[in-house]
Order: sequence, then structure tokens, then C-alpha cells
Amino acid sequence: MTIPTDDVVVPDRVRLLARGADLECVWRNDYGGLTFRATGQGDPFFIKWGPRNLEFTLSDEAERMQWASQWITVPTVLESGGDETHEWMVTAALDGLSAVDPRWVAEPAVAVRAVGEALRALHDALPVADCPWDWSVSSRIENAERRGIVVPDELRTAPEIDLLVVSHGDACCPNTLVGEDGRWLAHVDLALLGVADRWADIAVASMSTEWNYGPGWEDALIEAYGVEPDRARLAYYRELWNAA
Repeated sequence: MTIPTDDVVVPDRVRLLARGADLECVWRNDYGGLTFRATGQGDPFFIKWGPRNLEFTLSDEAERMQWASQWITVPTVLESGGDETHEWMVTAALDGLSAVDPRWVAEPAVAVRAVGEALRALHDALPVADCPWDWSVSSRIENAERRGIVVPDELRTAPEIDLLVVSHGDACCPNTLVGEDGRWLAHVDLALLGVADRWADIAVASMSTEWNYGPGWEDALIEAYGVEPDRARLAYYRELWNAA
């Protein structure tokens, strides 16, 4: 996943959804999906578009965002849909910037703290008993196998659950929005949201600090979350993330 630095061809469907707005591609994911910021026609909004894949759907994400919005700040879903090969979702823009926007990459201590605090707030706010989705180890392995991925045997037995929470599912740093004051503002990319051990998110969020800010920030994120590092669980859930 990356911020595009080259020219991006705007898909016809995205142009239709933009309704004449100016478009800037702000994100490209590993599946070839694109996210565009649309401006100049009223309030700004975002268009997320991409090929269908077996890991998640944008209709999954829209449903989860609407559910989570009862307790946390997420972008408002304005429209979603799909055809035989691609799908899309339109959301209202919020005032914040991604924690990996150049503005915050230049201030990693602020960004890392915001991501850690945001993740803790999400885990504290979303009710496990009311969540209809699962992101357990077994469900993730099943999902991987549907995509033709063989998960190593040593990862099929998970550590004992520390604390069940409603996990983000993709808690990498780019998926936290940060306000101008340096505090976390909202969460995005919730297509995999579901109940799991909190370390499934903490492991990935802290691991992603090195990709986005360089080495040395992993424990700072965990400290901002508010727990002591559990090295065994961190290692396990990072290996599972990379394998599945």
C-alpha cells in the first residue's frame, strides 16, 4: 500500500461517481485498488475503487463502518456498489490527514502516539457482545486458504487469548486519521473489523511503524496504547499477518 507518485489513470466508474469533481489519487493498495479525493463540487469526498478480491469486499467495509459509527468516528458512507469485476464506495471527507501523510511522517513521535491512542480508543469503545463479525485466528486461516495460501502448521495454534476486543483488522498506521492538533481523529479501512485478541491489532500497528517512520517506534506505539509489550504475542501475530 502506498501513496502514488506517478500519474494514475482514472477509471470510468470513478469519473461517473465524481460527478464533475476534481480528482486526486491519494492511495493505491496491494490489490490494485485506488482511492481518490474529490473536490470542487460542494463538500469534499473520497471514492474507493478496486477489483473484487477474495479477502474482503467494499460492501463488507461499508457495513462495518456504518455499524462502528455508533461508537467511534469513521467517515460517513454516501454510496457503495459494484459490478462483475470491480466495486466502489464513496465516503464523506473528514478534516484529518492519514498518520502517514508527509505532514505526520515528519513528526513521527506525534503520529505514533496518535495511532496507539486511537487503537486503544477503538478497542475500548466497540462492544464485543454486539459485534456480528469474527477476526479470530481460525477465521483468518480459513480466509487465507480460500485465497490459496497455505499457513504454516506452527501458526495454527494461537496463544491464549489475552483480551477479546472488536479488532480493526488492518490497524497499520495509514488507517488512523490525525487532526491538526496532533490527536487522533478517526479510523478508516474497516473491511476486516471483527472480534479477536487485542494483540492481533497491536502487533500489526506497532510493526507498521517501521515501514512508515523507520526503526525504533514499535514500543512507543505500544506505550501509547497503554500496555507492556508482550513479546510472544507480538511475534505470533506478526508472523500470522505476514503468512495470511
